[in-house]
Amino acid sequence: MAFNKIRRRLRIKKGIRNRIQGTTERPRLSVFKSNKAIYAQIIDDSKGQTLSASSSAELGSKLNINTSIEVGKKIAEKASAAGIKEVVFDRNGYLYHGKVKALADGARDGGLKF
Repeated sequence: MAFNKIRRRLRIKKGIRNRIQGTTERPRLSVFKSNKAIYAQIIDDSKGQTLSASSSAELGSKLNINTSIEVGKKIAEKASAAGIKEVVFDRNGYLYHGKVKALADGARDGGLKF
């Protein structure tokens, strides 16, 4: 069953990445979650560079909704320090629900537009 879940997420991810492209003006905010942590990166696909990153492991707390909100606020803070105001959200094949949605809401509260 786990193999089918992984294949399904990768298939969805591939479709999303065909539609979404991060540029210098609007980089891509990519989300990855594991069982222990949630990670967010702001990526400029035209240059192939990660502009900023944040994770719950960096905050040193357990993975839950409140931690996801804090990671979203932290990535928004780092993005504004780098001069980034608008991004394209890449949910990376995960459902826009729960921790992924909480991270997106935290990033919006921090000042990012997407």
